[in-house]
Parts: sequence; structure tokens; C-alpha cells
Amino acid sequence: MTLFRDIPIKTKLMRIILLISVIMLLVTCSSFFAYEFYTFRQTSIQKLSTLGEIISTNSTAALAFQDPESAQEILTALKAEPHIVAACLYDKDGQLFSYYPSNLDTKKLQTNAKMGGYHFDDSYLQGFQPVIQGSKQLGTLYLRSDLGAMYERFKLYSIITALVIATSLLLSYFLSQILQKSITRPILALAETAKAISTHGDYSVRAIKLGKDELGSLTDAFNQMILQIHNQNQTLSEFNQTLEQKVKDRTLELETVNKELDSFSYSVSHDLRAPIRSINNYINILLEDYAGQLDDEAKRLIQIVIHNSQKMGMLIDDLLAFSKLGRKDLTKVSLPMKNLVEDIWNDAFQLEQNRDIEFILNPLPDCYAEKATIQQVWVNLISNALKYTRKKEKTVIEIAWEEKEKEIVYIIKDNGIGFDMNYYDKLFGVFQRLHSPQEFEGTGVGLAIVQRIIEKHGGKIWATSQPNAGTTFYFSLPKKKV
Repeated sequence: MTLFRDIPIKTKLMRIILLISVIMLLVTCSSFFAYEFYTFRQTSIQKLSTLGEIISTNSTAALAFQDPESAQEILTALKAEPHIVAACLYDKDGQLFSYYPSNLDTKKLQTNAKMGGYHFDDSYLQGFQPVIQGSKQLGTLYLRSDLGAMYERFKLYSIITALVIATSLLLSYFLSQILQKSITRPILALAETAKAISTHGDYSVRAIKLGKDELGSLTDAFNQMILQIHNQNQTLSEFNQTLEQKVKDRTLELETVNKELDSFSYSVSHDLRAPIRSINNYINILLEDYAGQLDDEAKRLIQIVIHNSQKMGMLIDDLLAFSKLGRKDLTKVSLPMKNLVEDIWNDAFQLEQNRDIEFILNPLPDCYAEKATIQQVWVNLISNALKYTRKKEKTVIEIAWEEKEKEIVYIIKDNGIGFDMNYYDKLFGVFQRLHSPQEFEGTGVGLAIVQRIIEKHGGKIWATSQPNAGTTFYFSLPKKKV
């Protein structure tokens, strides 16, 4: 109900009390008026009937002796009854014998002298009373009374009722002002406390208990709830402070470890170059100076040493490149991606001209990235596609792309040997290989380098594959400058 919506509880209680008072008063007064209306009608009929009996009894002699003047005098006595507006005396044949008042227009009286009883008709109470002497009816008396007495009485009752209602409402208003405080004060105190807590965030505030009734129990429960929230907030605040410090400490530790790992990788990669270079130099001297003294088996073993030292050199180069990525800042520019891929493919294809290769290069959107590192991404991915399709009679490599809401995804798909997705977690790990070195050459660092480059650009890389059904690599780069 809109009457009680969005208003203070004090006003709401007062309206409820006054509304109930008005309804009860209206019901009571309506019942009283209905009762008074019914009893007044019955009393009016009884009174008019009694008056009719008296007049008819006094009129027997006038009708018996045919004395209209006596009858007129008897009817004229009705002047004492101001609400009698018409009285007619009829003889036994129903002919008008006498009437009251003297100026009565008898033609407008639509009466039937043979009727009996009293009844209300329109705005009048009228009835017929037989004039009887002994057992013989001498005539009939007709009486008509207006309802002025009832109107006057009901007017008085209306005034009294209005005064009673007004007085009762005023009394209810003043009593409600006093009595409703026992209900509204605890509720308002709770509301003020809740408002103070929500506004200032001060959970040390407590509501004042003003009684031991249900509202007092509600106040206790509210204060207990606030106490629990306060304790929980303190615990949570302490935990957050501890957690923030732990996160800072752990982050600092991780940064220190990462720097140490990068430094270690760089140092190891750099320091390993000298012994490998020495091995290569001494092997070359051995071949040049003592080639004639070596048999075929010795030469074969020396070639194995040379091959492994070269492989070790490549591994060191990859490790060095991988460690440099952690310290390197990116210098991003707008790159024409299709032209970049075309150049890389042309260089790679020069070494694979004896193979049947179908290369599909779809139009590629430009990107905002560092040229050298993104170029390395494409070199590694295209080299992998060429390497792992080497055993196919016909190689198919396709470069495509797709656009998402905030990024561009570049796709390179081949029909090569593929791999089992159960080992996917090893795909981008350092020194992790899904195929043996005897099947396919490599150091196991290339995809780890690609992943670090893409993540450093704010993107991500992933792949899908099936054994002997090819592999598809995806890497995303943000559309906007990051």
C-alpha cells in the first residue's frame, strides 16, 4: 500500500493506529445508525398507530350521529403533533367525512379507505385505522406523518457522531504519540546505529537496549552480530596485512631467483663457449696434422666428436638467447606481418628445394611488436613445420589468422608427424622433447624461446595435434599498444 510505503516507522505506526481507530469508529457508528433507523421506524409506526386508535375512538360519536363539525374538531386537535401533515375521516361507504388541515388538497391524496395498517411510502409514514363501535365499523381514519422527526434525530446523531469521531481521533493521535515510542525508539536506535556503521565503518558502535521484550532481544542479536563482524574484520585485516607482506617477500624472492637464474644461464652459456671452442680447435689440428696416421674408425669417431661439439655450440647459443629474453626490453613498432612471413619462408625454402611443398599464405593483418623477436617466433615455427613434415611425400603448410575481441591470433598449420596431446605439458619446456634426437634434430629450447617472446608481448601460444595427422600452432598478440 502506497499509504505506508517509504515513510518513517513512527509515521507508519501512527497512520496504522489512526486508520484502525477510524475503521472501528465507522463500523460502530454505522451499526448504531442502522439500529437507530430500525427502532425509530418501529417506534414511529407504534406511535402513529396509538395516535390513530385515540382519534378513531374519539370519532365514533361523530360518525354515528353524522356530525362533521365534531369530527373536524377532533381532527383539529392534531395540531399538537407538528409532523402530522394529513388526516382524513371516511364513513363506512368510503366517502370523505372530514379532513385536517383545512387547506388540505384531498384530490392529491391517492388513498383507499378500505386499506389497513401502517407503512412507509416515499418520504411519509401513513396508515389506516378502522373506527369501530362495538362490533360495527363506522368508518376509517387515514393519517399521514412526515419523517421530519427522524431527520432531526439523525442530524443530531450525525453531529454527535462527528464530535465523537473527531474527539476519538485526537485522543488516538495523542496516545499514539506517547505509546508508539515504546516500539519506535528501539527500532530507530537500531536504524541509527546501522546507519552510523555503514557510513563510517565503525564496528565498535553498539545499539542501546531499551527493554527486555522482543525488540530488546533483537538489539542483543544485532550487537552480537556487529561484534562478530568487527572481530572477523580485524582477523581479515591482520590476515591481509600478513598476506600482503608474504606476497611482497615471495615476489622479491622470485625476482631474485629469476635474476640469479638468468645470470647463471648467461654465465654458463658464455663460459661453456671457451672449452667447446678449444675442443673444435684441437680436433681440427688433429685431423690436419695426423690424418694420415688415423684409420677409418678413428676418423669416424672424430666426426662424431665434431658433430656433438657443434650441437653443443647450438645448444649454448639457444640458452644464451633464452637467458637474454628475461632481461631484454622490447622496442615495438608496426610490423607488416605478411611481408615478414614471406621473407622468412623464402629463406627457409632455399634449403628444402628438393621437397614437394605446398605453402599457403593467407593475407595477414599487421601487428604492433618488436621485429627481431617476432621474426624469431616465425623462424622457429616455420622451421618446426618443415622439420616435422620431412617424412611426408607432400608437405602442406598453411599460415592463417583469426580476429578476436582484443587480440589477433596467428595460425601455422602443417600435415606433419604430430604428437600425442597427453604430453602437451612438455611442449614449451626447456630441454623437453616429444621426439628423440635420432628422429629429428634440435636442442629442445626453440619453443620455450617462442613462448617467452609471445608472453613478453602480452600474448599467449598454444597448439593442437594428433599423431600422424599434423600440428597447428596458435599465438595471439594484443590489438592495441601494450
